[in-house]
Amino acid sequence: MALLPKVIINKDKKGEFAANGAPASAGESSHDPNHEGHEDHAAEAAAPAAAHVEATPAQLKEIAELRTKFSRESNSQAKGKLADELAQKYAAIAKHDSAGFYYEQVAQVRPGEKSFQKAADQYFEAFTFAATQERSQELGGKAQGLYEQVLKNNPSNLDAKNNLAMTYISSSTPMRGITLLREVIAADPKNEKALFNLGVLSIQSNQYEKAVDRFNELLAVNPNHVEGTFYMGVALAETGKKADAQKAFLKVKQISKDPEVQASVDSYLQRLNGAQ
Repeated sequence: MALLPKVIINKDKKGEFAANGAPASAGESSHDPNHEGHEDHAAEAAAPAAAHVEATPAQLKEIAELRTKFSRESNSQAKGKLADELAQKYAAIAKHDSAGFYYEQVAQVRPGEKSFQKAADQYFEAFTFAATQERSQELGGKAQGLYEQVLKNNPSNLDAKNNLAMTYISSSTPMRGITLLREVIAADPKNEKALFNLGVLSIQSNQYEKAVDRFNELLAVNPNHVEGTFYMGVALAETGKKADAQKAFLKVKQISKDPEVQASVDSYLQRLNGAQ
């Protein structure tokens, strides 16, 4: 379903997973820059969030040439520049784990909040689409370690704290993630990402009334938040407020013309109409 959250507690649909494992340090990497997997990544179909992204022969050639230069370069500054180029190329074809690896190399040369976050964000994207629990553990750990570095540089970086929280939500220490989300809300009561995440987590724990409250807060900040409106409909339907749920779903159809979103909404509307 197009509107399913990327990070949830139980692994039972593509894009949903549990992430465990201790944070990796920003200076460590289990990713070999010369491993042929990087070339494989460039040729594979893109992750669900970028299903229509395909690497062209020209892109594959450019990546291969850059990787050769990277492996041969001995100057750290020049190597960092090549790593930055490679990261951008991999991100463009939705190969986020490889992009994360190369941005991590940049951060080792030029450490700082922004460089750590670039690497962390790419690992986080890869983490959200991990196909196996083992892979999600590895990628979640990489993202955690790098986000911790971001927050050491800037404790008030709420975007990093939001994403870090979601890596912990599905781990063996989910309350650490909940605590981080609450810290974000305390610092910024109108933070859309935190409100949305807390709303979805309430749905996942069958606390539908609490979910409605969270999505009401979110939609007061952004009335046209597509995912928030969709999940408001889900929460309302679960509390038996079918008429209000239908209104929410119909609003989603108005504010998003994405075919997959439309199909998801139609499916819910059919279920609601069938239940009447």
